[in-house]
Amino acid sequence: MVKIFEIAPGTLADLGRDEFPGLVAGWCGRRLELGEDGTHFVFALDGPAELSCGSGRFSVAAGMYAAVPGRAAIERGRGIAITRFGHHGFFHLGGPVESAGRLRYIDGCTDSLLVPPVVRGDPCLNLLCMPPGTRQTPHVHPSFRAGVIIRGRGWCLANDDRLALDSGRGFVIDAGEEHCFHTDDDTLLVLAFHPDSDVGPVDEDHPMINRTFPVGSRGS
Repeated sequence: MVKIFEIAPGTLADLGRDEFPGLVAGWCGRRLELGEDGTHFVFALDGPAELSCGSGRFSVAAGMYAAVPGRAAIERGRGIAITRFGHHGFFHLGGPVESAGRLRYIDGCTDSLLVPPVVRGDPCLNLLCMPPGTRQTPHVHPSFRAGVIIRGRGWCLANDDRLALDSGRGFVIDAGEEHCFHTDDDTLLVLAFHPDSDVGPVDEDHPMINRTFPVGSRGS
């Protein structure tokens, strides 16, 4: 199933029974409390918003994003918070997002990895850019996708439905759901959360160990 919704205060999608349990919530001015369990991936559509968490208090301008482990709260402005229960990530604050991705994606689209997996398999946050005239190949994902339309207009085709994608609307796409995004005259800029990943560092493969070259041991 593909669910499209307006960003409103409170819970927007309960994914607690998913293989990767989570929750999608919104805030519009009023304070949104985020619980102790999990890591919260936050994006501000309008700002400045104010984020309070164990790392401090931060002003989050429109177009900025954050990953926040543990208890937090966000107020003012407007945006979306996607929680991945059972995961303890690093605190991360970034943005504003750029107008195009830095990596190639399917059918002429581009992608940037905004919050990368700390360890292979961890969640990640992405920026997708779909230029005017995009006609994506129908495809599926092995886990759910959730996010928000940052800018532009287009539509999602799924199960013979044509679902409008407008700036400021959120979405959840179930695992295994065939879908594709189309655009006409607008560039569509999308924030996309993945609850898992198949890239990222592991003990045998990460920059510190890969770029360390022993020159011999000391002693006899």
